Amino acid sequence: MADITKAVEDGSVEDSNTQTIKLIIAGEEFSFLVTRADYNKYVNSLVPNSKVAPSHNFLVATVSDEGKTSLLNILSSSPGSEIAITGEVLAEYMPDLAITVKKPKKKQNK
Repeated sequence: MADITKAVEDGSVEDSNTQTIKLIIAGEEFSFLVTRADYNKYVNSLVPNSKVAPSHNFLVATVSDEGKTSLLNILSSSPGSEIAITGEVLAEYMPDLAITVKKPKKKQNK
């Protein structure tokens, strides 16, 4: 699997849900411009029997034009790279939320 490092730049002031995410994959820098619409389309396209094609489509749709050919070469020569790269992009795109499940207290029998 290709070595992946990442850096994130804040999105534009106009849309805080847009981010440019930069990854270095196999020594080459790639920029992915991810919008809320791109994220939603990706998540909505996931079904139990299809994970690779939605990941591939998400990456190709969000990568910069300059990196598209190189990215397609990596995707075609590295099985599973779609999932790994998409995972890195989404990990940076999604906010860190503190979520805790509050479980109800058990009633004591008398």
